[in-house]
Amino acid sequence: MQTLPTNGVHLWLILMKAHEAMRRHAERHIHSLGIGFSDFAALEVLLHKGPLPVNEIGRLVRLTSGSMTTAVDRLEKKGMVERQNDPGDRRARVVHLTDAGKKLIECAFADHERAMEEAASGLSAEERTRLASLLKKLGRKAEELY
Repeated sequence: MQTLPTNGVHLWLILMKAHEAMRRHAERHIHSLGIGFSDFAALEVLLHKGPLPVNEIGRLVRLTSGSMTTAVDRLEKKGMVERQNDPGDRRARVVHLTDAGKKLIECAFADHERAMEEAASGLSAEERTRLASLLKKLGRKAEELY
């Protein structure tokens, strides 16, 4: 059995390639649902986190404020979300899922979850647990350095 190099650069390259393959799979699947990636990401965050200001949605899905505002505008025109005044801060607006938006993202997310499960099916439950633990450990250490 051949031993693979384990230096930091090699690990980074493996991680980058694995991430890229998973990202491509996720994006292809999301697009097959007839939803753009940023729209899906915004709807998914609202489904799982509840109503949020546009800037917070953008922070969570890692999109610029301009891109996020455009996505929310698009979703609002389609009747998937609505902006409401923040009861705690009259200057702020909070984005809420509409019933139609909730129905769409619940179905789309369930389908996406199955697609991502398929992509991860090459790993056993034990391997997934170990990988998740190791990736978190790697990320924490890298984050410490900055």
